[in-house]
Amino acid sequence: MSIADRLGPISDTEADLLFAGLEHARGIVLAVAGGPASTALLWLAARWRHARPGGPAVIAVTVDHALRPESRDEAAAVKRIAKACGIAHRTVRWSGVKPGTGVQKAAREARYRLLAAAAGRIDADHILTAHTRDDQAATLLMRMSRGSGLAGLAGMARAAPVPGADGDALVLLRPFLDVAKARLMATLREAGIGHADDPSNRDPRFARVRMRALMPALEQEGLGSARLAQLARRLRRADAAIEAVAAAWWASHARVHAGDVPAVAFDTTIAALPAEIQLRLLGRGIALCGNEGPVELGKLETLQEAVTAATAAESPLRRTLAGAVVTLDRKGLRVDRAPVRRLPGGKPVRASRDPLNHGASPLPHCGQTALE
Repeated sequence: MSIADRLGPISDTEADLLFAGLEHARGIVLAVAGGPASTALLWLAARWRHARPGGPAVIAVTVDHALRPESRDEAAAVKRIAKACGIAHRTVRWSGVKPGTGVQKAAREARYRLLAAAAGRIDADHILTAHTRDDQAATLLMRMSRGSGLAGLAGMARAAPVPGADGDALVLLRPFLDVAKARLMATLREAGIGHADDPSNRDPRFARVRMRALMPALEQEGLGSARLAQLARRLRRADAAIEAVAAAWWASHARVHAGDVPAVAFDTTIAALPAEIQLRLLGRGIALCGNEGPVELGKLETLQEAVTAATAAESPLRRTLAGAVVTLDRKGLRVDRAPVRRLPGGKPVRASRDPLNHGASPLPHCGQTALE
């Protein structure tokens, strides 16, 4: 029986599997807000680390977003638990003016920025968060509601670059991604450890809260967190396979000019590729050449359909999208940097984030920014 299928508290043997490989880490930051999942992360990681003399440095970091009066006391409570567990603790505060809208998104970005800074102070190469199978299910539902593509519906990855961090030297690891939150709560009950209760987790103004509220009804129809997480894993597997094909075609057929004004040319064989592969190649070309930020999936799909229709009709085509010009002629398909568009008054159009981007980097693979 896998960890995902079991019930009851997490055992030491299971914790060894969840944290496998981290014994070779330089240092580990535990993101501990004080709720049940992150408090269980602190407790389990502490037991795992103390069983390994000479293992990596571990520090628990609490980000105080200063959005609620109780947040300071909650951070202090985490510090006491960390001390009892024999783990160093640090509280970092999100200072400055908070946005009037999009608070959760801004708080998430601030959280990862502050966690990355804390990791830099101890030369840590891993940040661990306590995202659970329940969080994965809610993420999948949210992305479905927003019309995400295959990469977005693959959900959160167990290991990924830290959003907003430079390079990939710092790894974001989610060891509980296949673990039900109920098991972590059972772990705390067995250990006699309390946890904070953030009322924002029940505030229906937030989409994630509304999605969580749907779960009991979905569970009755056989679409619970386990099934949704399984779907995310299967979609991630399919996305990786499609991406491998697209990346191989790019490497062997795309002619890339990566100078100050980048351009990429595809030969006519791109027309014979499946639509999903074409989408990824176009997305990668536009991400390379464009200068107006990630392209929306719907707009990219419209472009790909226009290219397909023009190819079938043997007609030329020229379209502009996300700061790139896409040209189709008898020689094939070419993507170039578009002339800078200007607003009234002469100001250039600034890059904007795609709401379906979910924090992807500009060019992680063939069109991921567009396809999430």
